Amino acid sequence: MLLGENFRVALRALWANKMRSVLTTLGIIIGVAAVIAVVSIVQGLQFMLTRELQGVGATYIMVVPNVQQNQGPGIVSRPLKLTWEDGQAIRDQVRGVKEIVPLIAGQQQIKAGDRQHQSLVLGTNSDWPDVNNHTVQFGRFFSRLDLSHRRKVAVIGQKVAEELALGKGSRPVGKEIYVGQLPMTVIGVMEKRGQALGQDNDDLVFVPFQTSLTLFGRHAGDQIQLRMQAATAEIVPEVKDEITTLLRRRHHIGKDQEDDFRVVLQDEILKTIGKVLGMVTAVIGAVVGVALLVAGIGIMNIMLVSVTERTREIGVRKSVGARRKDILVQFLIEAITLSLVGGAIGLVVGYGIGAGVAKLLPGDWPAAHVPLWAIVLAIGFSAVVGTFFGIYPAGKASRLDPIEALRYE
Repeated sequence: MLLGENFRVALRALWANKMRSVLTTLGIIIGVAAVIAVVSIVQGLQFMLTRELQGVGATYIMVVPNVQQNQGPGIVSRPLKLTWEDGQAIRDQVRGVKEIVPLIAGQQQIKAGDRQHQSLVLGTNSDWPDVNNHTVQFGRFFSRLDLSHRRKVAVIGQKVAEELALGKGSRPVGKEIYVGQLPMTVIGVMEKRGQALGQDNDDLVFVPFQTSLTLFGRHAGDQIQLRMQAATAEIVPEVKDEITTLLRRRHHIGKDQEDDFRVVLQDEILKTIGKVLGMVTAVIGAVVGVALLVAGIGIMNIMLVSVTERTREIGVRKSVGARRKDILVQFLIEAITLSLVGGAIGLVVGYGIGAGVAKLLPGDWPAAHVPLWAIVLAIGFSAVVGTFFGIYPAGKASRLDPIEALRYE
C-alpha cells in the first residue's frame, strides 16, 4: 500500500473515533503546549535582555561592589568600598578605557507645584548618554561645567514629566522641580525607553554626581557602581585584567584574599542570562518529558484496543494479499499520525498561552517568541513518541494469522 493511502486510512480511522482520539492525544497536547508556552516566554525575555545589553555595545564594562564577599558564616566583614576616586584612577591609569561614569541610585520624592511622584534618582556625570547609549530627546544632558560649578540641574524621563504635569515634548525644559528637598532646574528630557523587568526606564531622574551625594548622604559615595566603555571590543579582556590589578592594589587586597569588587563584561552578562533561562527551560522540559511518556503509553494502549477491534479487517486484508509489512506500516502510521496531530495542536495552544501570558504580565514584557528549534523539537518528539509506542501494537497486528483473524468475532 502506498504511503499516502496509509495516511488516509489512518486519518479515517482516527476520525471514526473522534472522542477517543482526542482523549488519547490530550497528554501530548498538554505536554507540548506546556513546553512551547514556557519556551515562548523565556525566549521573548532573553531576546529583550539581549537587545538591551547589545544596545550598549560589546565594549561595555561594569564594576560593582562584591557584596557576597562579606557574607556567609565565619567571614569577618571588612569595609566594602568602591568610590569615584577608584573610577578616576581607572580612567587615568588603565589604558583602553574611553569613557567612565559613576552611578548612585535611590528613590526620592519628586515635586512640581502641588504634584509629587516617587521616582528613581540616578547620580552620574556628563558621559552617561555615551556610556549607556541612553540619549536626551529634548534639551541637553548636564555638562562638565554643570558638574564643576555644582549646579542644581536635572534631566528627567518622560514618565516623570507626565506624572508632574510638566507638559510634553520640550515643555518641561527650564521648569523648576524639587528632588527630595533640593530645588532643581530641568534642563533635559530623556528619550523614551519603556519598561524592562519591572523597571520603568522612563521613570528616572538624572542629577550630577556631587548633588546625589547631598541627596543620599556622603556615605553613599563609598559603594557606587562604575560603568565604562573600552576603546575596542578586542581589548576588553585586557582592560578587565588591568582594572582588577589596579583595584586590588588600591584596596590593599592580599594575594590569597577575594576581591571586594566584581568586573562584569557584557558577554558575561549575556552568558549568565542564557545559562539561567536555559536551566529554567530544561527543568520544565524534564517535567513535560514525563507527561509525554505517560501520553505515549496511552497511545500504545489505544492502539492495542484498535488492533483487537479491527482483527477481522486485518484478516480480510491479509487474505487478499496484504503483506505483513503493509499491516505493520498501516498501524505504525496511525500511531505516528495520532501523536503528530496532538503535537500540532499543542504547538498552537502553547503559543496562544505564551502570547496571552506575555500580554498579561506587567510592564513592557516582550512578546512571546517561539524559535524554529522549539517547533522542530516539539513535532520531532511527538513523532518519536508515536513511533516508539506504536511499534508494539503494529507488530502485534502484523503477526496475526489471517485464518484466525477472519474467525474472530
